[in-house]
Amino acid sequence: MTATVSIIMPTFNRVEYLPAAIASVFAQTFSDWELLIADDGSDADTRSYLQTLAAPPRIKVMWLPHSGKPSVARNAALREARGEYVAFLDSDDVWLPGKLETQIVSLRFHAARKWSYTRFALVDASGEPLTSRAHCGTAPSGWILEKLLTGETIIALPSVVMSRSFLEQLGAFDEQLVMCEDDELWFRAAAQSEIDGVDAPLTLIRRHQRHSGSDVIAWRDRRRVFEKLLCTVHDNRLDPLLRRLRAQMSAGLARSHAASGDFIGALATILRSAPHLWRYPKDWLGALGATARAFVPANVRSLVRRYLPSHRVHNL
Repeated sequence: MTATVSIIMPTFNRVEYLPAAIASVFAQTFSDWELLIADDGSDADTRSYLQTLAAPPRIKVMWLPHSGKPSVARNAALREARGEYVAFLDSDDVWLPGKLETQIVSLRFHAARKWSYTRFALVDASGEPLTSRAHCGTAPSGWILEKLLTGETIIALPSVVMSRSFLEQLGAFDEQLVMCEDDELWFRAAAQSEIDGVDAPLTLIRRHQRHSGSDVIAWRDRRRVFEKLLCTVHDNRLDPLLRRLRAQMSAGLARSHAASGDFIGALATILRSAPHLWRYPKDWLGALGATARAFVPANVRSLVRRYLPSHRVHNL
């Protein structure tokens, strides 16, 4: 018999966090689920632990060659999903016991809403609340694309439950992205359907020192996300916002290259982005200034400041 919810969990060398994530699935008050774990080429310790879990048909583990892309692992698990709904849980995060039941009941009540999310809370590596940012934002329902674009609303991937038929209509995660692949999917979903918000922190997001990725990758992939949206979201009202966001991502990518010591990458980003950056002088001047600060010797910058008008060198 097919389970109602297919839970998608990618993992890579997370043996210290996996037991808590798995336990939170078994603790759900909604028990009609299947768990699909996609292992991205983990080491022996993680693989040994996962081998103790595999119990078809309820728990299936997929052994994948390492790609370093969560999107690839998630898509591999999605291809095996058979549930009416798909839920996402990362292998270092945790659900509170009533999460799935609350979302499934609400989605069935609001039939026009094809996906759902909850508020989330941040915890540290040991699972203790991060008191400075214990609860992150609210979870409004309805059409939220503009709120997502402006950062007014944030969706944590492990908080999402989505109709599998709606996900098939949207298409899977973008496998060209190393990071931000979840945001890209949420933007597409928010353009096509209202969302059902559960305004309770039923998802715990763990913050620790073993997150993957880099600033350069994050800026690069985020820029690709907005470039895709400009081609796919045909809304004249949102177009100026998307163009500004693309410029900000390009400027951020240049600054990140500069901060990492990659002068060629910083300059190439500025030149390649010139056709859309020039309309936003604050962004491209800031990126150019960051590049100069990183690679022009301090004594030269001091000399320039001394002899040129201040309004022309404030970014040096």
